[in-house]
Amino acid sequence: MSNVTTNEAFEHPALFYRTAQEYTDQTVSFVRDGLAAGEPVAVAVPGPNLELIKSGLGTDAQGILFLDMTEAGRNPGRIIPGVLREFADAHPRGRVRIIGEPIWAGRTAVEYPACAQHEALINAAFAGRAVTILCPYDEARLDPDVLADARVTHPTLISQGREQASDVYDWEEVVARYNEALVPGSDAVTFSFGIEELPGARAFAVQQAMRLGLTGERLVDAELAVAELTTNSVDHGGGQGTLAIWAEAGQLVCEVRDAGRLTDPLAGRRPPDRGQIGGRGLMVVHYVADLVRVHTAGDGTAVRFYLSL
Repeated sequence: MSNVTTNEAFEHPALFYRTAQEYTDQTVSFVRDGLAAGEPVAVAVPGPNLELIKSGLGTDAQGILFLDMTEAGRNPGRIIPGVLREFADAHPRGRVRIIGEPIWAGRTAVEYPACAQHEALINAAFAGRAVTILCPYDEARLDPDVLADARVTHPTLISQGREQASDVYDWEEVVARYNEALVPGSDAVTFSFGIEELPGARAFAVQQAMRLGLTGERLVDAELAVAELTTNSVDHGGGQGTLAIWAEAGQLVCEVRDAGRLTDPLAGRRPPDRGQIGGRGLMVVHYVADLVRVHTAGDGTAVRFYLSL
């Protein structure tokens, strides 16, 4: 496998593979190229693939950060701040090398738009940084539309050991295309709020979450996320909003709508600067939720989060 890095620019290749052997050969080669160059290396891929890479590296696996992406990246929205930026920012000098596999065959249709947007937004999050992030895609198991999106979200494509530039690369198009309108569930219960009703919104969320079967720490997560989103609506979304809650496919779903508009595509995915006051609300939601979906348009924004029941 060729070395896909340069000394200065951000590199974001997609690696298309069909077999476990091809996957192992290509990823292990990528890691060893980094080790030979003295680059810090992190590997964040689904558990079974994690074992393939560890086994293929043997004793070379020492000193590498390994993360199971099905856990660390369960919510695609926390991968940039909680996995990629966390590792890159911890090694500010020289190039950093990461394997990140956020899309696997077990991802659901509800999760996928957030996955595609995540892959696109990596390009904005790391523009101009000496970081290489290789993203493997399983050609044998993933839908053709997913593979087509990978060619749009990655400027460099690697297939059968050959590297080429993507002729359809346009990450902003993917972010816009998956900015899909969100329709609340037919059995959703709602609560309208302004600044005076913020405590009531939190209490309503806890009450409805308990009714739908949420318990323990997950109940605390739901209350925290609702508090952050409703406060954001009051502060930045026109002073008021609507909270909707329902259950869907074994998950609690909470959605907050207001008249604000998100203009920063990396909102909630950019770690705050040291000493920064505020600006953490949406990122907190990304950290506690199993999935976050966002739709923003001229007439307002809806932020929806999911917690497994």
